[in-house]
Amino acid sequence: MNFSQAMRTVTRDGDSWSAEVGADWLQGRSAFGGLQAALGLRAMRDLVPAALALRALQVTFLAPVLAGSVAIRAACLRKGGSTMHVEAGLYAGEQLLCRLLGVFGSARPSALDFQPRQPTVTNAAAREVPYLPARMPAFFQHFRVRWVRGDLPFSGGTQREATVQVSLRDEGPSDETHVVALADFIPPLALGMFTQPTPGSSLTWMLELLRDRYDDLGVDDWRIDATLHAARDGYINQSVMLWGPRGEPVALSRQSMVVFG
Repeated sequence: MNFSQAMRTVTRDGDSWSAEVGADWLQGRSAFGGLQAALGLRAMRDLVPAALALRALQVTFLAPVLAGSVAIRAACLRKGGSTMHVEAGLYAGEQLLCRLLGVFGSARPSALDFQPRQPTVTNAAAREVPYLPARMPAFFQHFRVRWVRGDLPFSGGTQREATVQVSLRDEGPSDETHVVALADFIPPLALGMFTQPTPGSSLTWMLELLRDRYDDLGVDDWRIDATLHAARDGYINQSVMLWGPRGEPVALSRQSMVVFG
């Protein structure tokens, strides 16, 4: 299934939802985190008016989401004059696997209007990174990747910053779920400091959205600028700036991860 097909597996039955996770979307034994968050977000959307844009998304990854059917529960926590707080969870039976909190809000009049500007990457020798079955996570096959700057995973490097150009192998138009998937693509930069395969995973993820529409962006040639801020005791802290195909600032991301090595 491509990404849009995976999103269309989300179906509602009363106050609960279900979805299908294909083996081609796995990252190790669990589903790619960007897919988990997008499935939860799709269920949230059934409770939120289309006029309210997603402004922030908080995700905690608790246990592996395996290939097959996954249950989703969602509920509105609070609805104010211009914002809604909505929670969602992915479940296997009664076991909570992934918890999400989304904040949706309408535009407000403001005297402030400024955005980040995409920095130029100089002396970049971009490298195409093909999908290699059995050597890469299965979900990687749904992306086209050019590594512009920084160390590839397991290359024994020392760099703490990376720039990656990425496209999602999917049909358009793009929406907020595509943004979630693209923002979570880049692996922990700390993996570039190892010389052999070393497992790692995300614990928490905070995503802040800088736009209220995405259907004009498409799914090709997005850019990720990532920074590894700290690494200690097996825990790492990483941030990402996600840019659209024409340099549009789209999202800010921060993750707490673990690396088992």
